[in-house]
Amino acid sequence: MAILTVPDSSIQLFEPAEIKAFLDRVGVYFDQWSCEVVFDDQATQEEILSAYAKDLEPFMAQGGYKSADVISIHSQTPNYSDLRAKFLAEHTHDEDEIRFFVDGEGLFWFHLDNEPVFNVLCQRGDLISVPTGTKHWFDAGPTDPFVKAIRIFSDTSGWTPHYTHSGKEQQYL
Repeated sequence: MAILTVPDSSIQLFEPAEIKAFLDRVGVYFDQWSCEVVFDDQATQEEILSAYAKDLEPFMAQGGYKSADVISIHSQTPNYSDLRAKFLAEHTHDEDEIRFFVDGEGLFWFHLDNEPVFNVLCQRGDLISVPTGTKHWFDAGPTDPFVKAIRIFSDTSGWTPHYTHSGKEQQYL
């Protein structure tokens, strides 16, 4: 279950309908899917994608998305500190960044024009789509990270980060 926080105004939302309404207002898609399957660490990408095909395939067809894969970040992820540093730098993408959290959790931070900076803690069952060109950063945590998420693409080349170099994220780390 997601948690939305606006740190500079001490706002925290826990109810999915309130979170969805807030995110709809600012143009960020959010949904929650059932997560009935629990995977062990040996689960393959194909097993995970197959388990969620009933939700994934219609979503992808409706949005014109072409492919999906699975990202897994955990305490044994090689070079995690370097990977985390890349995610923590504010950036944009040339296409939507869509994640469905199969397990674990991660914190998406948003820096939108004319809005206070806010974050969404996405957890098991949460689906979020960061729109093309949206300034954001992501944190799986400084220690003991655990994220298992399906990534959905139109074109994987659109996921190259374009760093803003604004330094805004430094105010919230």
